[in-house]
Amino acid sequence: MSNAGAKVFVVDDDPSVRKSLERLFESAGHDAEVFESPQEFLGREPYGGPACLVLDVRLPGMDGFDLQKALAGWDCSPAIVFITAYGDIPMSVQAIKGGAVDFLAKPFNDADLLKAVEQALAKNRQERLRLGEISDIKQRLATLTGRQREVLGHVVAGKANKVIADELGIALRTVKAHRGQIMRRMRAESLAELVRVAGQVGIQGATNGRQPDEDQRTAQDEGGRMKDEG
Repeated sequence: MSNAGAKVFVVDDDPSVRKSLERLFESAGHDAEVFESPQEFLGREPYGGPACLVLDVRLPGMDGFDLQKALAGWDCSPAIVFITAYGDIPMSVQAIKGGAVDFLAKPFNDADLLKAVEQALAKNRQERLRLGEISDIKQRLATLTGRQREVLGHVVAGKANKVIADELGIALRTVKAHRGQIMRRMRAESLAELVRVAGQVGIQGATNGRQPDEDQRTAQDEGGRMKDEG
């Protein structure tokens, strides 16, 4: 996979380690930036592209785990690869539980570190794609009226149009009209797609084991008749 647009950040208080890692990553085709402390890294403007952070654990003042916690509040923080000369199993468990991609003990093999960085960048790319899709879905959701959002909640719960009309106290034709608008505005070509995109923004529907609702069955029946008549 191309590294275009990706960044590898290094935070380590040892100047020789920073220089060595900067050379290693640049020789592997990565765009690298190095920092001597978490505070210096946090002072940098957040990077908007795929990124990996190679982070030492033991640092003066704010340590690597403190920085990991601070980055957890970011919309899409860099994927972290920890490096340390003083690692143990509890520390590695803490790092991985916190979302780190890998935990390498110094001295480590350059190939192992480069592999971990590639995995971290791939993970970060996927996370950014996921967040981008969610942002797009939220924008579509914002185009719905309040009533349409109500109807959406009932639709993804697997309810038939007649049931929705009865529960909301509106006409069946109104439900059908709202449903058509919802499908168009959410850019969903099927009920399954609508349920999927709604679920990504927290609108859940109990669909496992359900049969197609009343309108789907009607559409299927009508489609079959039209085919036979044709």
